Parts: sequence; C-alpha cells; structure tokens
Amino acid sequence: MAGSLSEGSSGTDDEATRYVTTGEAARILGKSPKTVARWARNGRLPHIVTLGGHRRFPVAALNEIARRLHSV
Repeated sequence: MAGSLSEGSSGTDDEATRYVTTGEAARILGKSPKTVARWARNGRLPHIVTLGGHRRFPVAALNEIARRLHSV
C-alpha cells in the first residue's frame, strides 16, 4: 500500500520516507528501546505516532543521529 509505514526494508522504500519501530530505532542507535522511547517523549528524537499510538522513527534522521553519537 503506497504511503504506508514500513517496519522493514523492502528494497523499494526510500530512506528519506522509511519509518521504523522503537526496537529497530534502538538497534540503529545502539541504545535500549526504553532509552529511545524516553528520548522521543522528551523531544530528543523525531517521530510520528500511528493511529494505534505507536511511535515510528524516520530512518534518515536516526542514521544521522547515530553517526553523531558514534563520532563523539
């Protein structure tokens, strides 16, 4: 379905528009899911909230944040 949120890579999703779950975001950032949820709640991570109330995180932003976290 076009425009739907993607939880995994299908190979056709553009990184700029791909969103992942809290667990996947945690793996990308090398942090725990609880830390990712807390950072999102405190406004430190960009995210959207689905109709079901779950957070989804943009992969492009996570990759940039991970790069900065690991370059320190």
